[in-house]
Amino acid sequence: MRVFFDTSAFAKRFIAEAGSEQADNMTQKATEMGLSVICFPELMSALNRKLREKLITQEIYWDLKRNILKDIEDTDIINLTPSVLNKTTELLENNDLLSLDAMHLACAIEWKAEL
Repeated sequence: MRVFFDTSAFAKRFIAEAGSEQADNMTQKATEMGLSVICFPELMSALNRKLREKLITQEIYWDLKRNILKDIEDTDIINLTPSVLNKTTELLENNDLLSLDAMHLACAIEWKAEL
């Protein structure tokens, strides 16, 4: 099954919180995993914010970063192609979405995610 993760769902694989077990279960069922090209920068931004706010240590940050980079080695990264940008625009014009959420959805649609 082709499983696409937006940033918040993908983060649950590394940070224990509500929904983490579901994210792990989805990963187990996946034959292919997809992420938008914006997922990694969004995730690094969130982790750096936690680091600045002293919610995580430097050691935890480096461990998380290393685990995330290892995890995405076998993941399809969906780029912002003209087709994805057109779909993003269509989603924004027809739905009440934030811009980055629309980009994630457009990437999932272009990649033909099953979940």
